[in-house]
Amino acid sequence: MKKLRFGVVGVGYIGALHAQKYAAMEDIDLAGLADIDFKRAKEMAGKYNTKAYSSHTELLRNVDGVSLAVPTISHFEIARDILNHGTHLLIEKPITLSIRDADNLIKLANDNNIILQTGHIERFNPAIVKMKQFLSNPIYIESQRLSSFTKRGTDVDVVLDLMIHDLDIILHIVNSDIKEIDAFGAPIMSDRIDIANVKITFSNGTIANLTANRYSHESIRAIRVLQLDNYISVDYSKRKLSITKIKKNGKNFDQFSSDSYKENSFPDSDPLSDQIKSFIDSIKNGTEPKVSGVDGRNALSAALSIVDQIEKKYSQLHPQK
Repeated sequence: MKKLRFGVVGVGYIGALHAQKYAAMEDIDLAGLADIDFKRAKEMAGKYNTKAYSSHTELLRNVDGVSLAVPTISHFEIARDILNHGTHLLIEKPITLSIRDADNLIKLANDNNIILQTGHIERFNPAIVKMKQFLSNPIYIESQRLSSFTKRGTDVDVVLDLMIHDLDIILHIVNSDIKEIDAFGAPIMSDRIDIANVKITFSNGTIANLTANRYSHESIRAIRVLQLDNYISVDYSKRKLSITKIKKNGKNFDQFSSDSYKENSFPDSDPLSDQIKSFIDSIKNGTEPKVSGVDGRNALSAALSIVDQIEKKYSQLHPQK
């Protein structure tokens, strides 16, 4: 069988990682890398023994599928070209900057029978994958995503940069409409929102509290889920899952026994490689991607609602800014 050919459009930090994963896969052909910085494209192409292109339109003639890892502001325009060309697309999060653009990409993919997968990599974190089998009826969810400042990702605010990962996970596991959003936040050193906190109430009664901060002195990527019968904690960075069983005896809690706490860790996993393999499998089998364009659109919709509320509250409190 002829190998499927893949390429990467945008080979900055994230795109270079995509190129590395494709290059390591024996059953596909890394056919090329494209970047408007042609020097960077040539450097990465030499590293991974493939061809460099200065334009995504040139690359599209020679591939079956691509990863798109350019700044978010360029997502829609380039993704539209890719889908119109009939090329399968794995697009980094956020899918676009507007719901209208996201809807247009989803329609294009459907009309052309093309795979459109959104790059919400935490869905492939093995601790999250494992957590799903223990979920029944989440009552309360808490997520924290704190990181130190880097220039990467500052083309968007912290909600679209960091919090959107957790929004995607929470929307996926709760599977209920959002009833109410109560969000706060502020810019710190940039002109965009750098710290954000939001309480989301879902129609089924689940409550989620999310915090994102990209000017922290510590790095935390965690989600915790409280249910009637257990308390689940995931450390995204360490890829570690812990579960504490909750047992009641009348009005009192039983003492924790040795089997009431379980911990799983997955140190040798590779979520990015798993994400790309899932993309390739969807193309080969003609199946819906695990993280679809619609999933990306839903996470974006929640994120934009949060941003809008934060900006309105902040401008009311600080009209001079």
